Amino acid sequence: MSSQLALRYGQTAKPKNFVTTMFMYTMNSTARKLMTVVKDTNTERWRAVAYIKYMYMLMTWMAAGVLRPLMDYLPFSLGPPATSRPYLLEGRFGIAPLSSSFTSFPSSVPSLDMVLYEGYDAVPVQALGGALSQILYLLNGLSATSRKYQFALTMADKIVDENLRDGHVELMQLNRMALASAFARTSNLLYGSIKSCSQAEDNSSWTTRLVGTVFPLGLRIIKSLGTIFPVLGGGGSSMKQVELIGGSCEGQVLAEKHAQELLWLTNKMRLCGIVDEALVQWSLASNLASVALTANPRVQGLIIKISAILFAEIIRCNIDVAREVKFRLLAIWIPMFCYAENGVSYPILTGYEKAETEKVMDQLISGMPVADQHIILTNWLQDFLISTSDWPNLQLSYDRWCHTSRKLVA
Repeated sequence: MSSQLALRYGQTAKPKNFVTTMFMYTMNSTARKLMTVVKDTNTERWRAVAYIKYMYMLMTWMAAGVLRPLMDYLPFSLGPPATSRPYLLEGRFGIAPLSSSFTSFPSSVPSLDMVLYEGYDAVPVQALGGALSQILYLLNGLSATSRKYQFALTMADKIVDENLRDGHVELMQLNRMALASAFARTSNLLYGSIKSCSQAEDNSSWTTRLVGTVFPLGLRIIKSLGTIFPVLGGGGSSMKQVELIGGSCEGQVLAEKHAQELLWLTNKMRLCGIVDEALVQWSLASNLASVALTANPRVQGLIIKISAILFAEIIRCNIDVAREVKFRLLAIWIPMFCYAENGVSYPILTGYEKAETEKVMDQLISGMPVADQHIILTNWLQDFLISTSDWPNLQLSYDRWCHTSRKLVA
């Protein structure tokens, strides 16, 4: 067995300690004698040989009891010293590094020892980036009600903040890559959860949708009553509709969780000065902007906050955004501002925040080419007149565009 391991892994077995060898020999001898004694007990009377074997077994057990402490407190060896790889200690605390011939392994054989040993100094930044990416990935799968969720969120928050305080270029790039990847993944998860909710609601009746909207817990109560008392809960297609809309409620909770995570990522990217990554991804999220019009009001509110933060950062930080990116941002997200449900139960933005967002939109539109302004403002006017909301009111931008167009004609 040891020779096979040596050929396969390029390593030899560690020399056995003398006391260990004696201990194992004693235990094996005891086991063999015990088996022979048991076989002899099948007869009605023990012979003299059986008594001798029994006494020998007792003596070997006593010897094993003496040898066991010696193994713990007297770790001497009669063979050459066993080689070990001093992980994390080589070259530190005055420990001299081992020679290359002493620590070399065949390069063709993957070894966990080599990964642990060589990876400590070679790629510390990549390892830290992998840890941050792993935490952000696991966050998407954890339930928001889990006690481990806040623990993982705090860990990710701490790593990002400490990288930011350090200010090293590689650590800043680490934050950029990890947060940008998490932003893209969470956006896709948010889109999928909202879309699943919309499909479930489309398959239900209008009465079931009304109950699910007004009394979210009512569907769970009806479903529970249907399980206990089928007459009260109804049956057939009505119970199937309740199950569909109940799944939709769970999907809405999941969508709100992803929206909260996306808002957290947006704020982190803003603090790290890497909003440009989020701007590009947000400008390409046309599918998310479409399904968000049918999302839960709480989810819509979070999405609007994300858009408002990104718009404001362009002006505040004077970010040089490409023309097509700015155009897509305004074209696909202004309808969301117009059609998002407003109400006392689910406030989206305060009056001051709405006024500031309108001012930011006006500045963004004024810096665009006249042709782009025409498309953006024409679409806005249609959405603004059809929707029941009075916000955002971009009349100043519209009047300015009209005035600029007249000057071009003249």
